[in-house]
This record gives sequence, structure tokens and C-alpha cells, in this order.
Amino acid sequence: MKNKKVLVVGSGGRCHAIVDALSRSPQVEKIYCAPGNAGIAQQAERVAIGVEDVEKLAEFAQQNAIDLTVVGPEAALAVGLVDRFEELGLRAFGPKKAAAQIESSKEFAKRLMAKYAIPTAGYEAFDSYDAAKEYVFGRPLPAVIKYDGLAAGKGVVVAESYDDADAALKDMLLDESFGKGRVVVEDFLAGPEFSFMCVVSGEKVYPLAMAQDHKRAYEGDKGPNTGGMGAYSPVPFVTAEVEEFALERIMKPTAKAMVAEGVPFKGVLYGGLILTAEGPKVIEFNARFGDPETEVVLPRLESDIYELFDAAIDGRDCDTKWSDEALLGIVLASKGYPGSYTKGAVIEGLSGVSSTVYHMGTAEKEGEIVTAGGRVLMVVGRGKNLAEARKMALEDIASIKCDELFFRSDIGHKVLD
Repeated sequence: MKNKKVLVVGSGGRCHAIVDALSRSPQVEKIYCAPGNAGIAQQAERVAIGVEDVEKLAEFAQQNAIDLTVVGPEAALAVGLVDRFEELGLRAFGPKKAAAQIESSKEFAKRLMAKYAIPTAGYEAFDSYDAAKEYVFGRPLPAVIKYDGLAAGKGVVVAESYDDADAALKDMLLDESFGKGRVVVEDFLAGPEFSFMCVVSGEKVYPLAMAQDHKRAYEGDKGPNTGGMGAYSPVPFVTAEVEEFALERIMKPTAKAMVAEGVPFKGVLYGGLILTAEGPKVIEFNARFGDPETEVVLPRLESDIYELFDAAIDGRDCDTKWSDEALLGIVLASKGYPGSYTKGAVIEGLSGVSSTVYHMGTAEKEGEIVTAGGRVLMVVGRGKNLAEARKMALEDIASIKCDELFFRSDIGHKVLD
């Protein structure tokens, strides 16, 4: 029966994809999004409440008889939004603050993996710049240096030289660019990366379709790391055997480990995995849907996403059905991203686009759509294969006019070119 009211918390492309998927549910009558963006406003009613304003969000959910709240961004999880909603008897999809540590503390995640023999890179953690430098300078390169807390996808440096390593340690530990905290130094793992998101409810794990994203800003995987410049699904190099290993040896044992540690996980567990010569290993875990992977995964879901979220909250079994279509999404970002950029540039030509367009950082000003973030739009093409999907996305991007945007035309190059 189409009578459910849903609140989605967040404002980026991931939340637009969640709203879009919920709009296809036979159960959902009304969607609110706090705070949303200009594109989300076409499918949901926007609510002017920030993602970390827990009390106001809870008050809104109570006053509007919300049946289900879906939490998009990590910041809302880290401040305990789900904890507060559960205290008030409100249904929320996402992990509690203690379980969200699997993302908000790299060290917590590494300790968990070491204790439960979940395949990952070797590591050491430091809060002292001198001790970290001594360790890094006494080991072979490359070294992977990660800020221990939340850094919006940017607190990771793969140091190819000792100068790079020293600069990263100074940035994170002395200059405290991401705040006061620790760093984790990991062994470098070689191989293609892929993203495996699963809906988790305690020890129950419901796998979603695989995706691969592209982190570097420029063509050919050059330039600085970003939150992601594009993604595609399915991932041809992830065979049935690799997928089974990832599910049975990584995702399910991690869900079980969280229960054993007294911090059961409920929500989306994102496995950022790498296919090494020894098999899949974990690079990182996130405690929510990935962005931009969600924008190419959820459109492939043919079953009811509301039912999946609802089942996860109650720990019920739930089957998912996926389309065989290939999806490939390309991010249009503000020139200068991931560094400084300007906002407010007018975007024209969106009405002539046949691909799905997810808004990541847009606003509406005097009836026009304008840029309002680093990553602005994601154009998602589809086809019977990835080549077809990329062709569709690129053709549609050509009709979008804005001098302040740039994009990568080589998304999917690892499997297409």
C-alpha cells in the first residue's frame, strides 16, 4: 500500500540517488529531504534542517509521522543521529554512533580487522609526528598515510617519496588540517580497486551490486585525490569467485565481528576493496552509501528499496533483484576542485539530457540552476554494456553548458580502454 512517509537526511548526489530509488517504491507516498538540493527538489519536499541538527530532525520526524528516516552522510552518523531517533522510538536506517566508528576511526577498523583475521594491509598508528616520521623513513615506499578521523574522502596520501610522506605527516599531525587526531600508516597494496556495499543488520548481510569509482581528479588517474569523479557498475574483473570471497571472507565476518564487539552494525557497510595477487583485501570501510557509487548501483535495483531498508531495521530476510544493464556515471565538478573553486555559475542545457542526472552540489537562484559545491552534477548513462553507457553519458554532457565545470571523459578506462 502506497502510504509510507520517508525522510532522507543529506544533500549530495548519493542522497539524490536514494530519493530517486525511494520514489520508485510501491510503498512510498511522500519523501522529504533535509536539506536536499536543487535536483532533489524535483522528487522530494526539501526541509531546511542541517544534517547534524539531530534534535530538529527528530522533532520534524515526530511532527510529520515519518515512517522511516534514511541517513546519507557520515557526519550525521558520527553525531549519533540514529541513536537519538531510536531513543525516541523513531525508525532510522543507519548505524549508531559506536558502530559508525568503523568509518570515523581508521584505527578502530584496522584493530577490528587484525583481531578477526579480515584480509587488509599491515599498519601502525601514531599521534606523534616524530615517531610517525621515524617509522615511515625506516620502511620501504610507497606508504599509505591516512588521517584517523573523517576527512570527506580526502585524508589519504599514497606517498611515493619520503618528501611526500613528510609533507603528509606535517599536514595531518602538525598543521592539523583535518583537526587534531592520529594517523594510520599502512603498507601499500597493488591491484584494481572496487566498491562492495552491503546492507547489514547485525549478522545478516544483503549484498548490493558491485561498482568501481575513480578518485583522481584528472584523465588517466592523474592529479589529486577527490571524493570521486565517476563510477560504473557492474565491474567486469570482479568474477563470481572474487565476489563470493569478498562476501564470505570480508563482509560477513566484519558484520559478525561488530556484533561480537558489542557494536552491532545496521545500515550500509561499504567495503572499499582491492584485488591483490593474494585475493581481495580491505582498503577501508565506510558506514554509509558511497558517493559516487550509489548513483550507479541503486538505479540497477529492481526490487523495492523501502522493503530492503525496512527489513534491515527489523532483521528480516529480504531478496534483492538487479538489472543486467550497465551504468556509467561521470561527475561534472567545479574548476579548481578538490582545491578552492567559485560558486554560483549558471548551468544550462539540463532539460535536453536523456541520461539520469543526479545533483551533487547545486542550488536554485532566480529560477536557474547554479553551481554550489565542488562536485556539482553526475550524468549517468546506461546501456547493454559499459561502452554504450559511457557513450550515452558523454553525448549528454556535451549538451550541458557551464564554463566553470570540468569532467573526466575516461571513466571506466581500466576495463574499456
